[in-house]
Amino acid sequence: MRIEHDTLGSKPVPDDALYGIHTQRALENFGVSGRQVRIELIRALTLVKKACALTHKELDALPHDIADAIVAACDDVLAGKHDGAFVTDALQGGAGTSTHMNVNEVLANLAILKLGGSLGDYARVSPLDHVNHGQSTNDVYPSALRIAAICLVRELADALAQLQESLQKKEQAFADIHKLGRTQLMDAAPITLGHEFGAYAQAIARDRWRIYKVEERLRQINLGGTAVGTGAAADRRYTFRVAEILRDLTGLGLARAEYPMDLTQNNDVFVEVSGLLKACAVNLIKISGDLRLMNSGPRGGLGELRLEARQVGSSIMPGKVNPVIPECVAQCAMQVIAHDAAITFAAASGQLELNAFLPLIADALLDSLTLLRNAVTRFREACIDTLEADVAACYRHLEASTAPALLLVPTLGYDAAAALAKESLSTGIPIRQLAREKNPLPL
Repeated sequence: MRIEHDTLGSKPVPDDALYGIHTQRALENFGVSGRQVRIELIRALTLVKKACALTHKELDALPHDIADAIVAACDDVLAGKHDGAFVTDALQGGAGTSTHMNVNEVLANLAILKLGGSLGDYARVSPLDHVNHGQSTNDVYPSALRIAAICLVRELADALAQLQESLQKKEQAFADIHKLGRTQLMDAAPITLGHEFGAYAQAIARDRWRIYKVEERLRQINLGGTAVGTGAAADRRYTFRVAEILRDLTGLGLARAEYPMDLTQNNDVFVEVSGLLKACAVNLIKISGDLRLMNSGPRGGLGELRLEARQVGSSIMPGKVNPVIPECVAQCAMQVIAHDAAITFAAASGQLELNAFLPLIADALLDSLTLLRNAVTRFREACIDTLEADVAACYRHLEASTAPALLLVPTLGYDAAAALAKESLSTGIPIRQLAREKNPLPL
């Protein structure tokens, strides 16, 4: 063990650990969720650190050899070489300071090694004076969260575009399959199976567009604002230049916030993003529920769709196969809705110049984006693309129903059509047959 020091005292740290005393304290203080900080956030934090080091080098605010070593350390982390060094719990006090210091310490120690020093030799490269020069958790962490969120937003938007396309293909394939439309789970009106899938495609198209557009709301960053958004303890030249360098590194349309204190205090943008994810989750639950109903059976249910059999459905009921993909998708969507409630409450709970609950917002938002991206992709590949229609079942349900009575209203009137529907129900004679017998009309 090596002994490291901070303003609270001394503490042993494992000899081979790339992290230091701040991370060690976090390991002892938290560990409540059993989940580590998402790697997307770690990578985004590292990108921010790289941009800062490059900016300070350009402005001669750091010795060039130290800046170069920090940049090289960032490149190693971005390449995934040291993922195991980022060990802080996803839920932590301090507005993300523990995760931020975990990154600072790992980068400092990697830079020290590159300069020929030993782990913990912070006189050579300091996590605070060098890696964190001109920065605060309060501008670094939210800026990194926005970067991580934008990357996942783009992936989700692409996944939704592909799902929309698959639904539209089914709309075309099923355009001539007539079936019974139901309202409130009761027989209602004749439709086509293509109509239903067309409606699903429209709902997903709205989700795709909303989520694609919300990226614009995430592009402003408060990097350079330091502790409370005023830019205290940072070179004014740095505050403008670092945003440009970070934009070039990420390839994202990032811009310095017009009023950095706003972004430091307020997290409503993350609530807005989460709300759109919730809307998407609602549509996925509705569509997956419809598919489960139309797939129900195979003998005792509707049986209008046949979902691909993915696995044996029961440990005791032979022959049972369950609609496991729609069930999985619905559960992912339910979790997203739960995350939205947590994000809303956390964002509303900030006080004055900072929100201490940003780690919860980050964990929930990035998890929601990842869940939806993966669920949408699985839904498309293992359910939508492979499902088939049972044309005979669709026709059988339609003919056995009173739904065709709706088509008779314009010519016979409501009361006469209702009488035919009642007679069809009592006799079992299809309403079309009764209508032809009683009214020689082209039905």
